[in-house]
Amino acid sequence: MQTSIWPYYPAFLRLTGQRVLLVGGGEVAARKLRLLCRAQAQVQIVAVRLNAEVDAAVAAGDAAHLGPVFDPAMVTGCRLVVAATDDRELNRRVAQAADAAGVPVNAVDDIASSSFITPSIVDRAPLLIAISTGGAAPVLARRLRERIEAMLPSGYGRLAGFMQRWRERVAQTVGTPARRGVWERLLDSPAVEQVLSGDEVGAEALLQRLMQDQAVAGEVYLVGAGPGDPDLLTFKALRLMQQCDVVLHDRLVSPQIMELVRRDAQRLFVGKARSNHAVPQDEINAELVRLARSGLKVLRLKGGDPFIFGRGGEEIETLMAEGIPFQVVPGITAASGCSTYSGIPLTHRDYAQSVVFVTGHARADGELRLNWDQLARPGQTVVVYMGLNSLPTLCARLIQYGLPDDWPAAMIERGTSPEQRVIVGTLSDLPGQIAAAGLTQASLLIVGEVVRLREKLAWRGDLSTID
Repeated sequence: MQTSIWPYYPAFLRLTGQRVLLVGGGEVAARKLRLLCRAQAQVQIVAVRLNAEVDAAVAAGDAAHLGPVFDPAMVTGCRLVVAATDDRELNRRVAQAADAAGVPVNAVDDIASSSFITPSIVDRAPLLIAISTGGAAPVLARRLRERIEAMLPSGYGRLAGFMQRWRERVAQTVGTPARRGVWERLLDSPAVEQVLSGDEVGAEALLQRLMQDQAVAGEVYLVGAGPGDPDLLTFKALRLMQQCDVVLHDRLVSPQIMELVRRDAQRLFVGKARSNHAVPQDEINAELVRLARSGLKVLRLKGGDPFIFGRGGEEIETLMAEGIPFQVVPGITAASGCSTYSGIPLTHRDYAQSVVFVTGHARADGELRLNWDQLARPGQTVVVYMGLNSLPTLCARLIQYGLPDDWPAAMIERGTSPEQRVIVGTLSDLPGQIAAAGLTQASLLIVGEVVRLREKLAWRGDLSTID
């Protein structure tokens, strides 16, 4: 599913021995020339004047000066073209010639004329990190580069080089899927510090031991993805999402969060909707066991928290019975996330001294069986998961068992997402408001006097609401 539009496709291009035309000989051209020389391109320069740095590069044989006048025929056979003069009109003519010849072109400070742009680069060769905002905010890209530069030791280039030198030997010695496990265990071992400190002999010895121990050990990660906003993921959740070989995900996991899963991981949708179980729970349990036994790292990604109406307990029962290693990572449950993003505290000294979580999902016979006597009490907040379809029954029963018909209630659709909608009402009128608004997506019901605080405090005015 498409979640965002990229202004540019990110890619790294091999330029070794390839012709690149650079139009310009000043300071801007010099900066471009440095990068092109690092990439071992055959740079040909067109410029009236060459500054000292460009002139020195030509004298050293790192680039060739074709002359002072640009001719559109010069772009023929080039891998790239860069227009870096202080003459905007000339840059545009260079870009037009390159486009006509089907050659990628970068016109400095002219996004409209450029078919590619140069990102901010963190250089830990052979490790390169490129950062781009598509020309929207170059200062932001540079600021991010500065932060990454400060966080990433310079020795990571040596580490990447070490792994590159051993890659072929590991590939010949270790089969798939154990090969990836060898590299991951290496990165979790003291070998990293050994390489960074210059002790590659010690790191090589440790890597050889890891190569001999090729036992394939699968594992399952039960990870709570939270209510929707990717910023609410835990660090551990994000780390395991990047390590998995395959992910089984629910319909409540937002596309933005799925974008953060390791890109080459296999994706299996096992979501459930009302009266439409895409994959029965028993089959999900069996699939987790099968995949882990094949040596894979299996991510079971769930909306909210695995242990709050997420059936995580059922899944770990199966995993324990089958002897499958697993980890459980809690997530921010919908009650916490949606209430916060809606400006409704779940507890308040003057309004609610306790919170009750229940599910509004009816049983197979259609009956909604809850402890109505316990729920229909003042001084507490009742949070109902999956209560959209049973809302009329919920409200009617709470009134029947003692709550006044003007008792505050709120329904939150797609909570914590940019599409969040909040409808505030009472037990008597909320069902009608919901029907009129046409809510159909995942929704959470909050019942209690704390709902009044949304308007009283008015501290979350940045997300969509219907009151």
